[in-house]
Parts: sequence; C-alpha cells; structure tokens
Amino acid sequence: MTTAVAPDTAALSAADRCDRCGAQAYLRVELQSGGELLFCAHHAREHGDKLREVAANVVDETHKLAGTPAIAPDDEH
Repeated sequence: MTTAVAPDTAALSAADRCDRCGAQAYLRVELQSGGELLFCAHHAREHGDKLREVAANVVDETHKLAGTPAIAPDDEH
C-alpha cells in the first residue's frame, strides 16, 4: 500500500463525503479489488488497520484539517 496524492488523482473536495457517516471525506482508499472508499478523518483512524490491509493506494488529505479555526474570527461575518 502507498500513501500519497497521485498526480492523476483528483483532490478531494467538499462534495466528497464519508461512506460511513456522510461527513466531508479527507481519505480516499483505492482497493486492491477495484473501486474506492471515502472516509472522514475520524473513520479513517477508526478503520485504519483494516484499510491498510485492503488498499492498493491511499490519498490522505487529513493535513488540511491542521490549523483550521473552529469558528470564524469576530471580524468575519
């Protein structure tokens, strides 16, 4: 299994949703058997061990979550 953003793989967007809960997806798992699964960061961590066993490639964009403010500053409305 590799973990990277492949050049020919489109970046995940806000329209990509977790297959488990519907939250925004930050992890795309391309399966060895074909197809793909999308996961939010929470479910990616929860199922990480099993995903590594079945993944051919993983696109991990959880770094996008770092430094994101929980709420907008007072001067942003």
